[in-house]
Amino acid sequence: MERMPRTNRASIGRLCYHVLNRGNNRAEVFHKPEDFDAFLATAVEACQVRPMRVLAYRVLPNHFHMVLWPVRDGDLSRWMQWLLTAQVRRYHRDYGTSGHVWEGRFKAFPIQADEHLLAVLRYVEHNPVRADLVKQAEDWRWSSLGFWAHRATLLEPHPGPIERGRNWVKRVNTPLSAADLQAIRHSVVRGAPLGAPPWVARTAARLGLEASLRPRGRPRIHPK
Repeated sequence: MERMPRTNRASIGRLCYHVLNRGNNRAEVFHKPEDFDAFLATAVEACQVRPMRVLAYRVLPNHFHMVLWPVRDGDLSRWMQWLLTAQVRRYHRDYGTSGHVWEGRFKAFPIQADEHLLAVLRYVEHNPVRADLVKQAEDWRWSSLGFWAHRATLLEPHPGPIERGRNWVKRVNTPLSAADLQAIRHSVVRGAPLGAPPWVARTAARLGLEASLRPRGRPRIHPK
């Protein structure tokens, strides 16, 4: 099986990143409302200890997605390590368990700060609807969309480097195009930057992610 290229966790600052992690063996990590609340409260505390611009997030029972905009090189890794370490300690304390809670280290994919970023923000905040958990995305309590809908959220999102425009909640509730969904899912599966081709090539070279841009499988042998 082909391995996904390793994302450079010591990532450079000033780029936006789509960040995710899943429960070990895709098991549930958040079993009751208090677990979701505690995770977001821990994220708030993490921002106080290690400042981070959180543009969007969504927490579901067995995984989470975030869009982060670190300021300095290495901030992303340090912030995520603080957050996940604190969350795992709380999980083991509350449930009397040990061992792995998450399937591994978090994954992070750079995003170009243009319409590609807006597409990922919509993807993250719309996910509870795709998962058939709610009819309207803003009704999922553990999502950043609650802030834009009615200013009610446990972790207030940062506005980010690009204007979301009016009627953001309505736009999030409008499903993404098939092309946008395919591009985002390709970025996640391959570990590749998401953006216009020239930006993707430059960013992959900068972060050592060139392998994520190569076709799958063995190179074709051409006859001499």
